[in-house]
Amino acid sequence: MYDLVDYVVVDISKSEEAQKQIIELLSMSELDLDPQVTTFIVAKSNNYIIACAGIDRDIIKCVAIHPDYRGNQLNLTLIDKVIKYANENGYFHLFLYTKPENKDFFKGCGFYPIVEIPNLIVLLENTPVGIKQYCKQLSIERKEGNKIGSIVMNANPFTKGHQYLIEYAANQCDWLHVFVVNENASLFSFDVRLQLVKDGCKHINNVKVHASSTYIISRATFPSYFLKDKAKIDYAFMGIDLLIFRNYIAPTLNITHRFIGTEPFSEITRSYNEAMYYWLQDQNVSQNPAVNVVEIERVLEGHSVISASLVRKLLASNQYDQVKKLVPSTTWAYLAKHFVESKN
Repeated sequence: MYDLVDYVVVDISKSEEAQKQIIELLSMSELDLDPQVTTFIVAKSNNYIIACAGIDRDIIKCVAIHPDYRGNQLNLTLIDKVIKYANENGYFHLFLYTKPENKDFFKGCGFYPIVEIPNLIVLLENTPVGIKQYCKQLSIERKEGNKIGSIVMNANPFTKGHQYLIEYAANQCDWLHVFVVNENASLFSFDVRLQLVKDGCKHINNVKVHASSTYIISRATFPSYFLKDKAKIDYAFMGIDLLIFRNYIAPTLNITHRFIGTEPFSEITRSYNEAMYYWLQDQNVSQNPAVNVVEIERVLEGHSVISASLVRKLLASNQYDQVKKLVPSTTWAYLAKHFVESKN
């Protein structure tokens, strides 16, 4: 019977029928269609889709098997086809999020758990040494000291607020590690943001600026298609990201503290800051040492809190004199060249 199954790649943005069938198949597994996924590897029998797996760059998503075909070789073959397709497109290190009850199935397909949020989600990768290899590379930057700090920032773009946070934390610590989130879902590309942070920190001797890896999870790539409740989505995202930091990154770099700025505007960021106290400090969520969270007041310019979102808003309305007040000279040099001069 399985000899009659065909495996094909479909782009659901170009096929309404394929999209309809995949949505129906996902619903049988109580899953929704992830809006970020358009490419699927599907198994077809009698021209009807009986299994599917989506691929979003290096993340496998939306895996579903028709109930009549579960528990057989088709499952393994489907995952093999997805991995082969990803490899052909340059992605060899793959990640997969799933419900905890599906963990053993994917372990049988060659995936290895990294962290798990009980009853909600598991993050796996297709190598037993991925996170270990990353930590080995990261360990080169390990510094000894009684107080080793850390900051994770998007810096879209790098402002005087970011600079103040780094200067404050560096002054409190023996050494400070700054991670710039590696994603290109921002106005400023990752390469630009990373360089602006490095340029804005050159005067500080005890700071290392890191290009963050895929192990610092981006909200832009975090899947939510199998978590119906927004509160659970946020809880799971924050837990995955912060547990990876506490269980792997912090011990590798001897990090004892994580510094954050207060968040008066963004409810999402404010909730994330609050979650840090639980995931990084609570003794019951991890066997690894706690990472102490230090929250400092955001810096002001006049009566306004300095924020990257305000800078972007001012840039969009060509209020360059106001922008100049909110960013370091290093950032302004870039903005002047790429925004101001380009419009003159």
